[in-house]
Amino acid sequence: MSAIDWVVLFVTLLLIVAYGMYRSRGIKNIDGFLVGDRQLPWYNVGLSVMATQASAITFLSAPGLAYSSGMSFVQFYFGLPLAMIILCVTFVPIFHKMKVYTAYEFLENRFDVNTRMLTAALFLIQRGISTGITIFAPSIILSTILNLDVTYTTLIIGSVVIVYTVWGGTKAVSYTQLLQMGIIFVSLLAAGIMVVGYLPNEVGFADAIHIAGKSGKTNAIDWSLDLNNQYTVWTGLIGGFFLQLSYFGTDQSQVGRYLTGSSVRDSRMGLLMNGLLKIPMQFCILLIGVLVFTYYQFHTAPLFFNKVEVEKIQKSEYRQDYEKIILAHEALSAQKKSAVEELTRGLRTENSRQVDAAGTQLKDYNEHDKLLRTQMEELLKKNDPKADLNDNNYIFLSFVTSIFPKGLIGLLIAIIFLASMGATASAINSLSSTTVIDIYKRFINKNGSDKGYLNASRIFTLFWGVISLIVALFAGQLGNLLEAVNILGSLFYGSILGIFIVAFYVKSIGGKAVFWAAVLSELVVFAIWKADVMAYLWLNLVGCACVVLFGLLLQPIFKSKVPAI
Repeated sequence: MSAIDWVVLFVTLLLIVAYGMYRSRGIKNIDGFLVGDRQLPWYNVGLSVMATQASAITFLSAPGLAYSSGMSFVQFYFGLPLAMIILCVTFVPIFHKMKVYTAYEFLENRFDVNTRMLTAALFLIQRGISTGITIFAPSIILSTILNLDVTYTTLIIGSVVIVYTVWGGTKAVSYTQLLQMGIIFVSLLAAGIMVVGYLPNEVGFADAIHIAGKSGKTNAIDWSLDLNNQYTVWTGLIGGFFLQLSYFGTDQSQVGRYLTGSSVRDSRMGLLMNGLLKIPMQFCILLIGVLVFTYYQFHTAPLFFNKVEVEKIQKSEYRQDYEKIILAHEALSAQKKSAVEELTRGLRTENSRQVDAAGTQLKDYNEHDKLLRTQMEELLKKNDPKADLNDNNYIFLSFVTSIFPKGLIGLLIAIIFLASMGATASAINSLSSTTVIDIYKRFINKNGSDKGYLNASRIFTLFWGVISLIVALFAGQLGNLLEAVNILGSLFYGSILGIFIVAFYVKSIGGKAVFWAAVLSELVVFAIWKADVMAYLWLNLVGCACVVLFGLLLQPIFKSKVPAI
């Protein structure tokens, strides 16, 4: 990081925070603090929804995931557009009609207070933990760049977010996210152009994709029906659909974003905007990781990208073994360069035999490199049994800081901060909203003043910010952060969605039946997850289906009353 990079980084961050605090000045009640007075236009709603989902985890882990395993993760989002349509038709008009602050208020009217509390509790547990992960992700950046302990960088990042979220609530969150997404889109476009620009002059964008494809990195579609395969068309369309429907329809961090819409139309337009843009955006982020892979076919890539773990082995008794592996890796990189240059010549002359032969050779070299990587991991584990062997989160960061020019490094580092700030602020704001509306106002202080509830909202925002920081300090043990946060969501979202599906569509099931159905469903989901018998995305379908099924079975036993909405 040069002086220019630091200036770009801090000016960008200060601009965003100052703008959000300025636009959220003068808040006088919880309507302003929790739902932005319900006055935001559709494009603000849409960008806020996107920014809440696109955390720093997305920009750190997704390129690394594409670099190591290809484009298949994009299938995770295939169910999103359909989920947005269902939300627009069903959830949005009911939430607006009832003028709720949280999604869980609706459940008390439909079922009973116990079901409302159970659902709110499941949300608070899941979101409280996952928010810690979104704080930890960018702290890796500062830790690496400044050579500081990750504890200090985590505390710095979390504290900045807490300050403006406590100050301005939902308005501060939404207006900062509006600028954040604009800067992120521009920066991603610049990053993609720069990566292609660093390839040899004779290698264009199409050639870069072709080269990556020869090593299996561009296979974005998998039609297999293997339940253990994490990313296929079916896990995305079915499991991903239920995850996205639950996330956007029942998770207060997202519901709170489109409750700020000035009308049903604005909320719907914002959600549809997200449904249309999210898959192309995620595709482009993954594509950057694939382009980075192509770049490293012409240059020697780090065999392991986590510098902290590498430094440990360099100072250990296994240093000579490490150096032997690195020498073999460098020799193999030279062979890969020759093969990829031969492949490039074949592409220019349209010699299919030459392309196929060089492509096969390149793929063999990359497979051999994977074996060296396995040897490296075994050595790291031998030196330190607690070593973090998943370095996907470091790949794009390492490339940017070592290759990109001054100024652009600072801007790209800034977008990762901005993404984290947006997602974290939304989450902390939603945790506060749920605590104040579903617990404090419902049970502790039913007849408080507007000022009292506003003060309570700010206090609980601070409380959940601190809790999330504590979780963040332990998030480094979770491996790939992008997968970790989605696995965590899949453990809870299915059951929560099942409760809402029953509320909207299965009118014959009452409160007691759905309450115990949700409890049993969570037990089933955790048992299946521990047994590791299917990919985690299917847990969303399992949880949802179990709530509906158990509810139908338990209703004749409990004979629960079904209140009219």
